[in-house]
Amino acid sequence: MMSRQAFLCSLGSLYLSLLFVFLLMDVYARPANNSALKEKPADSKDENEILPPDHLNGIKMEMDGHLNKEFHQEVFLGKEMEEFEEDSEPRKNRKKLMVIFSKVDINNDKKIGAKEMQRWIMEKTDEHFQEAVEENKMHFRAVDPDGDGHVSWDEYKIKFLASKGFNEKEIAEKIRNNEELKIDEETQEVLDNLKDRWYQADNPPPDLLLNEEEFLSFLHPEHSRGMLKFMVKEIIRDLDQDGDKKLTLSEFISLPVGTVENQQAQDIDDDWVKDRRKEFEEVIDANHDGIVTMEELEEYMDPMNEYNALNEAKQMIAVADENQNHHLELEEILKYSEYFTGSKLMDYARNVHEEF
Repeated sequence: MMSRQAFLCSLGSLYLSLLFVFLLMDVYARPANNSALKEKPADSKDENEILPPDHLNGIKMEMDGHLNKEFHQEVFLGKEMEEFEEDSEPRKNRKKLMVIFSKVDINNDKKIGAKEMQRWIMEKTDEHFQEAVEENKMHFRAVDPDGDGHVSWDEYKIKFLASKGFNEKEIAEKIRNNEELKIDEETQEVLDNLKDRWYQADNPPPDLLLNEEEFLSFLHPEHSRGMLKFMVKEIIRDLDQDGDKKLTLSEFISLPVGTVENQQAQDIDDDWVKDRRKEFEEVIDANHDGIVTMEELEEYMDPMNEYNALNEAKQMIAVADENQNHHLELEEILKYSEYFTGSKLMDYARNVHEEF
């Protein structure tokens, strides 16, 4: 009969043998790398450091022409937005919301008026700006390898392609020697669009080199009046169907080209169209002539426009103002918490009294 020690030794040998077999299977199962320039993909964090974000915090309209669905939460919560998660405990979210209410209510009259909400919106928008500025400092260092305070398009292009899984040294060498880069069509299209933005961010006199401030405009065009104009031109180009460089209501409520497979399937009565129609008629079309010009769209897109902030404050109050006194009480904000925070608070009426 086998001894306990012999059995354990035998079991250990079997385990090592199986481990060796699995390792061999793993090696041979891995797909071959068919691209001479590709290496293992960079993690998403590195990629996000140099790619302009698709979503701009505190902006009412995205760069693709879509309305920012999270805008209300962004300008009401600021940095606290991430703390309000759907699965968070309702009691904790209620307490956080009550603290925010007290901060907005600067005259301590237990209600929030339009001017108080306007001031708060401007503060939260500026908070998003400051966060972008701090992040930009880190991102700029990542793409400025020689630390000279300027980044050339080629330097950025190398870092961008490296973030997409290309071999950075080989890409750099090919660009230095003016050799052709074998890049897939999709990546090349992204590069072409980024190059347009790069040129727009290059303030006069143009030298094709971006300093830290210009790089901020490249990543966050909402920081620059010139880049805001560029964003407006891009949006109108995508939505303007008759080429007059203006937008009618029908053009504005149509989806940007390529965003849906079946345009006819878009229901004209859905919430998406209703939101856009209301935004067009009540906010963007300032003179209510049925036409939105580039100038009107630019004013609408400007996140630091005080008139827009006041208008937004009035809209936000109107959503939850059940007693029609043009102010928001705590109970109203708690009841309509999903609009302000994205988080629905259950049993708000009963629980609000427990908190006092």
